[in-house]
Amino acid sequence: MVIAKLSHFFEREFTGVHQAAFLLAITTVFAKALALVRDRMLASTFGAGEALDMYYASFRIPDFVYTLSLFIAASTALIPLLLERESKGREEASRFIGSVLSWFLVGIGVLGVALFFFMPYLTDMVTPGFNASQRETTVLLGRILLLQALFLGLSNIAASIIQAFRLFFIYALSPILYNVGIIIGLLFLYPVWGLSGIAFGVVIGAFLHVAVQIPSIIRLHFLPFFSLRIEPGLRRAFLLSFPRSVGLSINQLVFIAMTAFASVFGLGSIAVFQLAYNLETVPLSVIGLSYSVAAFPFLAGVFARDERKKFLEHVSLAIRHIIFWSLPFTILFIVLRAHIVRVILGAGNFGWVDTRLTAAALALFSVSLVAQALILLYVRAFYAGGKTITPVAINICAALFIVAGVFFFSWLYDASSSFSYVFADILRVSDLVHNKMLILPFMFSLGSILNLVLLAIFFSRDFGSAGGKRFWNSFAHISISSAIMGVVTFYALRLFDGMFNLETFAGVFLHGSLAGILGVAGGVLFLIFAKNREYEELKKALVRRFWKTPFVSQEPSSGSGL
Repeated sequence: MVIAKLSHFFEREFTGVHQAAFLLAITTVFAKALALVRDRMLASTFGAGEALDMYYASFRIPDFVYTLSLFIAASTALIPLLLERESKGREEASRFIGSVLSWFLVGIGVLGVALFFFMPYLTDMVTPGFNASQRETTVLLGRILLLQALFLGLSNIAASIIQAFRLFFIYALSPILYNVGIIIGLLFLYPVWGLSGIAFGVVIGAFLHVAVQIPSIIRLHFLPFFSLRIEPGLRRAFLLSFPRSVGLSINQLVFIAMTAFASVFGLGSIAVFQLAYNLETVPLSVIGLSYSVAAFPFLAGVFARDERKKFLEHVSLAIRHIIFWSLPFTILFIVLRAHIVRVILGAGNFGWVDTRLTAAALALFSVSLVAQALILLYVRAFYAGGKTITPVAINICAALFIVAGVFFFSWLYDASSSFSYVFADILRVSDLVHNKMLILPFMFSLGSILNLVLLAIFFSRDFGSAGGKRFWNSFAHISISSAIMGVVTFYALRLFDGMFNLETFAGVFLHGSLAGILGVAGGVLFLIFAKNREYEELKKALVRRFWKTPFVSQEPSSGSGL
């Protein structure tokens, strides 16, 4: 009985954007909580130094391989095509997925073998600042992590099936298990094999990422078979996946460039950049990714039915709620940056210098949190509307802007002592040796904001405005609320300075938490007073709790189309 109930819950279909987004947000919170535990373990064990620099640098080539694998298996392309095939019958859909899977395995196999042998040469390009010993270790870790690209690629194909049938719970479990695998590597494999043990833990996590989805796919009667036949659907999958994969590849190339710069900027720069970025992606994933992933099937569906007004309404709804959540997080992360870093990472070998530099990087990343979250939505909206080239072209422009900006400000930093001092002094790290690396998150945020502005302009041109008076009223409410939140939090920190021992974990946690709670209370009171629409919608959504939605059959009949 218990197993049956659990099975029903796991196989449940979510039919509303809010319900699916809340579910994804909740499970993402668990996944990110485990990710923070993972990062705390890494930071306390190694500090922001050589070991973490090598560990994070070793991901760059395997992550790029995974991105290349999406040239045939991007979920934004597979989901609409899969639903189209499903409307003709489950067997037709299974043949399509089987063809995609077969060509994926061939492609990733050939690419993986080639890169295994070319890894030393590619690592030299990614980490020009490393010495011979550091590069050798990075090559070893990178070769192990190529297996991660295989498993994550398989998981992406499986997730396309899961998302197409709106079984979001199983999809949401994958990142939780991924982090479980890494933690297993840290606890049990690192003491035996060193950094290689952690890399094998990542591979275990990637395997769990795909394995958890297999039972649901079997219950849906998707039993793909190996076939290298080139079907019309496969060609369309490639054509639709190509722009999305190019866009993601550009993102990976930006991170490769950032890693190359950081390896030259000084020891620990790669680690600080990645740790700060990981912290910032907690609200980014919980908010931006949850809403964009949940909204995509709905956007694709209404656009396919030529319901343009509903399409814009869905986009507008998601935009308003992403801003509603992410703007307050931006303010709180900037004001509480040092507390956040100290509480989450400040242990063991992660010292005060590491904390200050990471806190400054976190503040710079947080400036563009709203932009990064909305980019995730806009890109999926473009793909749902069949406009695949525009977001790629914009992404390329933003990437070039970021890399060119890093070159320029790096030159200016070295050429002008007044600029370097003012830049570091604003962030209160002028006395730290490797503060030059803060140019990286600074340019990343500027590039993200540029990306969003261009996406919004071209979206309005191609589809129409997703704003209007309602949007600007909402934006004004949440901006004022966030400003109140920030001011109250800032002065609450000063008010409570002498009440807590800031040399202890408990003291830092209570100091920041109490100030943050008061800040949030001030912001919420304003929203209540202003009768904010998003706040009222949130209350209604919580009253109609998503778990009250009726279950659907765990084994849909063949050709139902759902």
